Amino acid sequence: MRRFKVLKSLIRDSLDTITHGSRKYHLWMAALTFIMLVGMYCYSIQLDQGLSVTGMTDKVSWGLYISNFTFLVGVAAAAVMLVMPTYVLKDIDFKQAVLIGEGVAVAALIMCLAFVIADMGGPSVLWHMIPGIGVFNFPNSMLTWDVLVLNGYLFLNITIPFYILFRHYQGKKSKKSVYVPGAFISVFWAVAIHLVTAFLYQGLQARPFWNNALLGPRFLASAFAAGPALIILVLAIIRSYTTFKIEDKTIKKIAMVVTVAAQINLIMLISELFKEFYAPTHHSESAYYLFFGLDGKNALLPWIWTAISLNVLATVILTFHKLRNNFKVLFFACFILFIAIWIEKGFGLIVPGFIPGPYGKIAEYTPTGIEIGVTLGIWALGAFVFTILAKTAIGIEIGKLRYKK
Repeated sequence: MRRFKVLKSLIRDSLDTITHGSRKYHLWMAALTFIMLVGMYCYSIQLDQGLSVTGMTDKVSWGLYISNFTFLVGVAAAAVMLVMPTYVLKDIDFKQAVLIGEGVAVAALIMCLAFVIADMGGPSVLWHMIPGIGVFNFPNSMLTWDVLVLNGYLFLNITIPFYILFRHYQGKKSKKSVYVPGAFISVFWAVAIHLVTAFLYQGLQARPFWNNALLGPRFLASAFAAGPALIILVLAIIRSYTTFKIEDKTIKKIAMVVTVAAQINLIMLISELFKEFYAPTHHSESAYYLFFGLDGKNALLPWIWTAISLNVLATVILTFHKLRNNFKVLFFACFILFIAIWIEKGFGLIVPGFIPGPYGKIAEYTPTGIEIGVTLGIWALGAFVFTILAKTAIGIEIGKLRYKK
């Protein structure tokens, strides 16, 4: 009964916290709300007219939605780079950032699920994904495994921080015997969610662009570069606009993680380019279309070369110690690296897998305004959720929110 009273008080105090703030905070939340409303309007059109209002066809059946889904799975998995040093290796320098990282993971997973719903056409078909009701096809279907690992990881990233914050809200220390086992599980689960997502593509023999053994490891490398890069940018904003103390050494340690992951990701990119173009076969046509164009079709050319240029520039900047320790330069490098990997793991991965088609026909894909509107709305939803979670968590961690007996 007492825990219920504490929970009720926590909810009440959290609502009070997220509905009050500075003028900049209210403008930020208003902007996100407006973008979400635009996204809902675009989605209502899609519900009414079907997926025909998108740029997807029977030739290219995965587009902007699945591109963002794939990228965001990596962002969610990257929270493990803070969870493992903090909870498992007991590195106190990561302690202030770990709850923020898990908040990013929760927001990213919610966006992942939203993009899946959007790509399926509407929530009315979700029953297909429910065990015992739909055609779940467990354990043969990789999509089934993806559903399980994503929802399981979401559960872990909600329950562990909630327990810690619930204890701190009462002015008590959290018990390691309660949350450390879950933290250990989440470390392996984070790797699993991205590997399983990679296996979804890697196991399709008819799509040679995806069917290579390096896809899974490269998914992890790019995830551990883009995810912590985003966390660094979020931490920079939080310590600029709140009283939440984040040490310079915390950001520097996360920057080292980003640097190593970005270097490995670049090496793997070079390896893939060598494999595709040193001794090309007809299976290399998707890569030729992506990097050089094919039969006069080159819609993705500016996207991929922009991504590679930004990727190389960011990795070079991060490699040099003096540049990486200059926070203005570091934030710029993290921003362009995040954009580069978003392009590379989005349009640069999903769309070329369908081009050319089984009979050699090239049908290019361009997202429509409806798709872009829905996508922006889902990203705004993720930012909205994270802002609410972060504002509450920061209030508890700095002692502003406490249970009044």
